[in-house]
Amino acid sequence: MDIIIVITLVLILAAVVFLITRKTVDNSPLQDALEEERNKISDLEKKVAAKEVEINIHQQSIEIANTKLTSFEQIKIEKTQFQERLKLIEIERNNLKNENTKLIQEEENRNTTLRKSIESTNTLQESLENEKQRVNDDRVKEAQQELENLKQTWRDHEKDVENHLQLICHNHVIKYISQEDFPHARNKPDNSIEIMDQLIVFDAKSPANDDLNNFPKYIKLQTENLNKYAKHEDVKKDLFLVIPSNTLHVIKQFTYNIGDYNVYIITKDSLEPIILSLKKIEEYEFADKLSPEERDNVCRIIGKFAHTTKRRIQIDQFFAEEFLDTLQKAKQLPKEILESVIEFENAEKLNPPMEKRKKQIITNDLREKSIQIKKEIQIRDIPEIQANIKFVENQNNDQ
Repeated sequence: MDIIIVITLVLILAAVVFLITRKTVDNSPLQDALEEERNKISDLEKKVAAKEVEINIHQQSIEIANTKLTSFEQIKIEKTQFQERLKLIEIERNNLKNENTKLIQEEENRNTTLRKSIESTNTLQESLENEKQRVNDDRVKEAQQELENLKQTWRDHEKDVENHLQLICHNHVIKYISQEDFPHARNKPDNSIEIMDQLIVFDAKSPANDDLNNFPKYIKLQTENLNKYAKHEDVKKDLFLVIPSNTLHVIKQFTYNIGDYNVYIITKDSLEPIILSLKKIEEYEFADKLSPEERDNVCRIIGKFAHTTKRRIQIDQFFAEEFLDTLQKAKQLPKEILESVIEFENAEKLNPPMEKRKKQIITNDLREKSIQIKKEIQIRDIPEIQANIKFVENQNNDQ
């Protein structure tokens, strides 16, 4: 608006100057007016200059204002952007706050569940410890009761064996002899029976305490002490020590050959079959009922066995001396050969047939094996060796 005013004033000034210059020559009175007009023009020019300065100032202010307006618009846009961002941040903050609240709640729930679980676990552990202690106490009580039962069994063993023997003798019509009725003074066994005018000793033995480690040694010592019974002529040389059944697992040896007598380690359960086996001997005592011919046959067989046994021992002794003499002469071999012989000797191993308990050696098997060996000799064309052996006859040749 100020620019339009300035332009209008300049045009008016130009028109006035033009009119004055045309009338200067013709009209002098007008000079004064012209001078006045010039002064006015000068004033107007000054005003115009002042207005131009003012216009420039206003233009600068407008430019500054425009600049500020542009900056304001930019700030306004940025403000709008910041407001949008702020809204997004607030939304995110609210979401995070909600999520945090949810997580805190879940954490509290987990802690509550964990506390309950720990309490339950502690209760269960305490219950298990109590149950474990109770089981251990029960086991200790059971072990103590079992040990007490064992001790009571061992304490009652002697009387139990006595009662069982009396019952067996009563059922099978066998004479039972108690400790008081044993015919020999001083040393008397716990129990004995009489079969064919012979006294058969059954002495009851049990552990002195709950330590079974020394029980086998104690039994072995007792077998040696049985000589006090075996020395009597009317006592059978087969004596029996009766032990509790629950001690069998520590006993490794059940038969003892002491020399003049034999000792057998048995339990109460085996008393009846053993006594019945001993009683069965009565059925074989029939020598008085045999005819003379039958007696001769029995004596002939026994004599044949006796002669064969002695002859076999005599032959084995002869060959043993021969083998020992040969081994002694082998020491005269050269050192190198002797060392080689020793090496071959160490490499050799003889495995004779193993004898197994309860496995009978059948006579027919031995006879068939002998026939087979003879056939092998014939097939291989091995010449028969004629041994010229002379045995020194014993002057006291006993049957």
